[in-house]
Amino acid sequence: MNKYSQIISVARKTIETESKAIQNLATLVDEEFAEAVYYIYNSKGRVIITGIGKSANIATKIVATLNSTGTPSLFMHAADAIHGDLGTIQENDTVICISKSGNTPEIKVLVPLIKSIGNKLIGITSSKDSFLGQQADFVLNAYVEKEACPNNLAPTSSTTAQLVIGDALAMCLLDLRGFSSKDFAKFHPGGSLGKKLYLRVSNLTSLNERPQVHPDTNIKNVIIEISEKLLGVTAVIEDGKIIGIITDGDLRRMLARVDSFKGLTARDIMSKNPKTISNEAMAVEAIEIMDTYGITQILAEENGKYSGVVHIHNLTKEGII
Repeated sequence: MNKYSQIISVARKTIETESKAIQNLATLVDEEFAEAVYYIYNSKGRVIITGIGKSANIATKIVATLNSTGTPSLFMHAADAIHGDLGTIQENDTVICISKSGNTPEIKVLVPLIKSIGNKLIGITSSKDSFLGQQADFVLNAYVEKEACPNNLAPTSSTTAQLVIGDALAMCLLDLRGFSSKDFAKFHPGGSLGKKLYLRVSNLTSLNERPQVHPDTNIKNVIIEISEKLLGVTAVIEDGKIIGIITDGDLRRMLARVDSFKGLTARDIMSKNPKTISNEAMAVEAIEIMDTYGITQILAEENGKYSGVVHIHNLTKEGII
């Protein structure tokens, strides 16, 4: 038994314990869960999620998930709520209270106040018979048999269960709203996920020079064009249309087979019928083409005319590969 065996054993046991707790949650989802989802879906207000301790940390994550998937939400700390933050709750808001035991002092003070305002209350708790379970209009059962903590004290399985219930709630609302990848992109414009969903080829070609030569351009000027535009490539254009492409690799292969390039033109060394992409295509499509054909640049077109170059460095810089 090496020095890592105990660590590996504890880690595996923790994961197995929490995994079993999550598997059991699926059996606890019932019509009351569905009713709560429909109530939020039909509500004209926001979702206010509250909790204390580790449950408060879980609440903030669920708020983030709901906001990013089309359900406006806010976090309200249970302790702060009874010292002024109760004003966060507006008339049409739905309040979700998270508590494993459902019997903490803060919950017992807060729940009657929420009820007195008249807002619907959804409880996420491990005990349907608790104070929260009895007072809530809807109860989402997050029961766990035991914590992963060997002393059955540190919130582990219970907070994981709360988080999963929150994710299930968010995904049900997402499904009801018909929330699409385009909708997701609106809420994630700055991250790599959002960029994959909204960034178009035109956003990238506009960042680059637009190298181009005529089929009759001599090789010296082809080399100058590629060097000046710093993309390792040039399009060969005739009547505004792409008829070929010349890359750094094409130039190297030419030099390997001829002693002199005097008299040679772009037409002599270009690759015909190069891979192209529409300027309005999504940037991820450019990635797929580059990956499929093992290339690092692709020429873009708009209405059948040459519009620029997308280089793999553009995609890397944007963080989408």
